[in-house]
Amino acid sequence: MNMIKKLFVKYKELIVYVIFGACTTLVNFAAFKLFNVILGEKLYLLSNIIAWFLSVVFAYVTNKLWVFESKSWEKRLVIKEVIAFFSARVFSFLVEEAGLFVAVDLLKFSEKSLTVFGITIGGTMIAKVILAVIVVTMNYFFSKLVIFKKKQK
Repeated sequence: MNMIKKLFVKYKELIVYVIFGACTTLVNFAAFKLFNVILGEKLYLLSNIIAWFLSVVFAYVTNKLWVFESKSWEKRLVIKEVIAFFSARVFSFLVEEAGLFVAVDLLKFSEKSLTVFGITIGGTMIAKVILAVIVVTMNYFFSKLVIFKKKQK
């Protein structure tokens, strides 16, 4: 049991990031699916913009409080963090939007689907899942190395 505790302590930040990253991804996917239904599949890029915004707000709060434990709510620090956080997320968002455009419009993923355990997943959602792995990885490094970087003591 001690070994498990030591491993958790050593990798706590990464473990908590993965947990909240999964929650952020769920927020993103649920919002994407909801707005795809509301707006229609043809407006998938607009649905992705709305889903992105909602998930970034969720991610900022969870990353600040529980992943990187940036406890200060001093106005100047929060403004700096929010600007850096959203800027990094805009970059990864553009990677995702470009990836979706390539997959859906150029590679015609929207015409494909995959059935797993009796559940059919559309090609647009498959592309979004693949891109989510890339985006989550990019976002971790931006957050760890730039946005919530710990000060040297």
